[in-house]
Amino acid sequence: MEKETPPYAPRHWPSWLLMGLGRLLGVLPYPVQMWLGRRIGDLAYPLLRHRRHVADVNLRLCFPELDESERRRLLREHFRSVGMGAMETLICWWGSAAKIRRLTDLEGLRHLESAVSKGRGILLLSAHFTSLELGVRMAQIHLKRLGLTTTAMYKPPHDPVVDYVMRRRREHHIGGRSIPNDDVRGLLKALKRGDAVWYAADQKARNKFSGQVPFFGNPARTSLATGRIAAMSGAAVVPFFTLRREDGRGYRLVVRPPLADFPSGDESADARRLNALIEDIVREAPAQYFWLHQRFKDGKHDPYAERASG
Repeated sequence: MEKETPPYAPRHWPSWLLMGLGRLLGVLPYPVQMWLGRRIGDLAYPLLRHRRHVADVNLRLCFPELDESERRRLLREHFRSVGMGAMETLICWWGSAAKIRRLTDLEGLRHLESAVSKGRGILLLSAHFTSLELGVRMAQIHLKRLGLTTTAMYKPPHDPVVDYVMRRRREHHIGGRSIPNDDVRGLLKALKRGDAVWYAADQKARNKFSGQVPFFGNPARTSLATGRIAAMSGAAVVPFFTLRREDGRGYRLVVRPPLADFPSGDESADARRLNALIEDIVREAPAQYFWLHQRFKDGKHDPYAERASG
């Protein structure tokens, strides 16, 4: 295979400078990194008006029981969580395995061991929480001890420098290649050879393998492909989520039992089951879920159309 050439053109130099700064920040003490992440979120809150509006609409739809002050408080905490997620990405790329292992409290190791004992690939079914990039590295560290190779589906960033660095750092840690989110053949190949693949099933889907499925009681365009992937690959589907601990001392790596009777043969019912599972985890730490994308927009209804307020 021909070696990839890094994007070193002058127009990309500012991105390389940012990656250099990220490299320095990625090895700071963990409490300092989290403090910086919260401050990044505080700075972003007044600046990203459109994203703040999207998140506010999402929280109104999903948590109608909250009053105005409670929702605003949650919205601010969400932006801090996003800022911490940016720092966690740097920890993932440049932090040591020993540091990450110290920060991780694994819940449900027996479920991973049970899935490994079946001798099949494992689909690590996750969702877009703000610590997701670090969660991929945590999966790699723990599953390596069980003899598994771990990789992840990912959406290629628009910036070629970020894309190059992200893939190189992931592949440095996992020893394999990351799989673009439209490379279904690559995903099936990894599962069939017995790999564990981190896979988020909750992003807004736009292709023919999607449907309107309730999420927090609201119709959301949802991928119907998870069941097909499980059926075609024979992989065990293991719910796998990364949440920050409330005491600020690290992370809960939450592993649930492999899904029984999945797929069921009813794609919509399977998607409802997955959305309900994700809802349960979101309710444990609502500020940590990624609320900045337009999950509930479709061709006939756009709850985000109202102009964002100052």
